[in-house]
Amino acid sequence: MNNGTVGAPRNHSNYVIPGLYDLSVEDTNWVLTSSFIIFTMQTGFGMLESGCVSIKNEVNIMMKNVIDIVLGGFTYWLFGYGMSFGRGPLSNPFIAIGDFLLDPPVGDALMGQIFAAFLFQLSFATTATTIVSGAMAERCNFKAYCLFSFLNTVVYCIPAGWVWGEHGFLNKLGAVDIAGSGPVHLIGGASAFASAAMLGPRLGRYSEGYDPLPLGNPVNACMGLFVLWWGWLAFNSGSTYGVSGAKWQYAARAAVMTMMGSFGGGFTSSIYSFWRHGGGMDIMDLINGVLGSLVSITAGCFLYRAWEALVIGAIGSLFCVLAMPLFDRMGVDDPVGASAVHGVCGIWGVIAVGLFADNPIPLDTTNGRSGLFKGGGWYLLGIQTLSALCLVCWGICSTFLLLYVINKIIPIRMDPHEELLGADLTEHRIRHSQIGLSRAISALAPIKVDLKDIAGIQPIGINPGHERSIDQLRAAEDKLQQWQSYLEQVSGPRANLKMDAGQSHADINFKPRTAGNVFNRRIPARKSISGGLYRANNSELPVIGSVMGQKPEKDPNFAWVD
Repeated sequence: MNNGTVGAPRNHSNYVIPGLYDLSVEDTNWVLTSSFIIFTMQTGFGMLESGCVSIKNEVNIMMKNVIDIVLGGFTYWLFGYGMSFGRGPLSNPFIAIGDFLLDPPVGDALMGQIFAAFLFQLSFATTATTIVSGAMAERCNFKAYCLFSFLNTVVYCIPAGWVWGEHGFLNKLGAVDIAGSGPVHLIGGASAFASAAMLGPRLGRYSEGYDPLPLGNPVNACMGLFVLWWGWLAFNSGSTYGVSGAKWQYAARAAVMTMMGSFGGGFTSSIYSFWRHGGGMDIMDLINGVLGSLVSITAGCFLYRAWEALVIGAIGSLFCVLAMPLFDRMGVDDPVGASAVHGVCGIWGVIAVGLFADNPIPLDTTNGRSGLFKGGGWYLLGIQTLSALCLVCWGICSTFLLLYVINKIIPIRMDPHEELLGADLTEHRIRHSQIGLSRAISALAPIKVDLKDIAGIQPIGINPGHERSIDQLRAAEDKLQQWQSYLEQVSGPRANLKMDAGQSHADINFKPRTAGNVFNRRIPARKSISGGLYRANNSELPVIGSVMGQKPEKDPNFAWVD
């Protein structure tokens, strides 16, 4: 987004267009298309996170991703966009004020540009918010998370304005961040670290050492990586903010350098994983290594040469895979590694601009400056380091404060028994099969935990009505077999059972040798399902007649259903 247009007003005849809204038709098309693709990254985050957590929490983590868009997007429209890019008279270097509840009328000459800019910025805001959900997985109260998602817009929008807004103090100092290694990923990673630290580790997480826990669905995690990879291309190349003039050339360069960075990161993390595991491959090392390299390349995605992108991605990947076990040893339980991927690699991505950046002529993305290794001196590196420091401090401190306030309203940590049963069951009434829930319920019974609300929840994947019908059919068949066995015992082995072909009920005629015993009653016979069903909850038909002068009785558990 820092591409030579944002922050540079253009004079058009009788009015001045802010740089954020200086979009031609072709630029608007590019920005809108990129926004649509960036939104698919939510799918990638959801698949990755649901694959990393235990099965009994996979639906819960997907619901958090939905909430991030619904509530986070709503508050971004309410006040978030205005806090980043508002043009009111009260705007200052710390926060923008204005353009709240954005809704330009039909007659506004900038209506299309304003909506396109808003949608693009919205896609970035929801991405920053959803990064945090993975770090809080498996032990965060869902209601508390909803409130957090509603308010977390503030954590992202203020520093985004520092870097990208016309008013922002880092922007005025010359900070460079094309696609968000700092405002999006570093803020999200710092917030994830603070959230995981404040929540504490999952129950029993470190009772048997620091090794990673088994993944709930490794295939989902890998699929999430591919979707994020795809979305990242739009994330970075879309941040040229158009294709007019020379911007299309740098859009193409951004896409290629994004891929080059991921190649370097994937190669490095693979070598590391093979070395660490004695020739085996840990899939989270590879997944997070690739993601870490993508985060690292984002800030300067069209400012690097190909070999530089490889190096930056490789270093970022190495930082990521080293930071994940380090955070575990610090007691910060981050189930998906968001703190390392987005936090640590976000810091490196911001600083790397100060080392490797080219001056992208004719764009004024870097304000004419180059990185230290390109002969540009120390200024850009100093500004980038200052930016990383400001963003880390803001992300951690603001998140701690926000969660502290929320915890006073709604406890942010799940109850221990709810954590054992899983958030899918306790929060969303979704019961999985064969994942140890029965064992957990049995263990909780002696301590008088109230389980009435969940006791009757049916497992997913079955139709309870069909199951009841099958149970009734089996009960009816068992009852019929009991009566046939009884009749054989009473009448002897030569009892003659007859059933006329085509009848729905059989006339069973018993001809016992003992005089006075008369059996000549109609009872249901066994029949295929195509001809009818047995039902065990109706007693309309008499099953057996009088025996030795006894009165007929009705079996309350058996009848025929046509």
